[in-house]
Amino acid sequence: MATRKTDIPTLEPDPLEPRPEEVERFVQALQGLRKSEHELARRAAWSQIRLAGMRARSRPDEALATLNLIFRLGRPPATPLSGPYDGILVAPSLWGLADRALVALSSAWMPWLGKRFDAEAERGDNLLMRSARPMARVLWPGYRPEEGPDGSLAAFRFRSYTSPGKVDPDRETLKIDYDSGENPGFLIRDILDELVEVVPGAYLGKVLLRRGSADAPRWQLIGYFALQPPETAREPAEAEAGEVEGAAAPAPAPATG
Repeated sequence: MATRKTDIPTLEPDPLEPRPEEVERFVQALQGLRKSEHELARRAAWSQIRLAGMRARSRPDEALATLNLIFRLGRPPATPLSGPYDGILVAPSLWGLADRALVALSSAWMPWLGKRFDAEAERGDNLLMRSARPMARVLWPGYRPEEGPDGSLAAFRFRSYTSPGKVDPDRETLKIDYDSGENPGFLIRDILDELVEVVPGAYLGKVLLRRGSADAPRWQLIGYFALQPPETAREPAEAEAGEVEGAAAPAPAPATG
């Protein structure tokens, strides 16, 4: 259903204590904006993703429910992703005592900058800050990241393809698949990212961890990440921060993103 731009302010949910269905309705309204208003839709959708991440520590049930609803509103990118995309780790979905070791291990992933896609080859890799190199040597002694653009490191190559979600089989997603011999066997090859386009220029992903046997794998959601084109990621975030004064800072998400 088409949305009028003038309706957006009245639909915007409370930034600190929204109900998941309120955020869902707001994002649906953003998806109904005209093509000429895509930039408004992108900025507003990105803000809702970040706000949910900021609420993840103080309101984890609401934040994760909200992110799941936003994800399920998405679809595979209408235009194949090509080139670098800046990323943020939105929120982990593991909070139990038994999962703290995995969350702690994932802290090594904080130097993650985003992903780089080759649309024609349906492949890509992850971009890391150079400070990730010492930790990578500890976790994966035989693995060496390559030089990336703008002084970054390029690591953990993936294949990309579209298929139904592992935990959302009724939704089509862009798979980001690390299960190949060129990646380290420890942890990385058991990660599967699933990405959707919420609105043009704003992409939300689920990080899934494969558990169980190879013949009967179980996929567990361990976190959320988000991507946007680099030219939009450079914009100041002060306005978003002002909306959530007093809210918790975004929590690091586990594993890859």
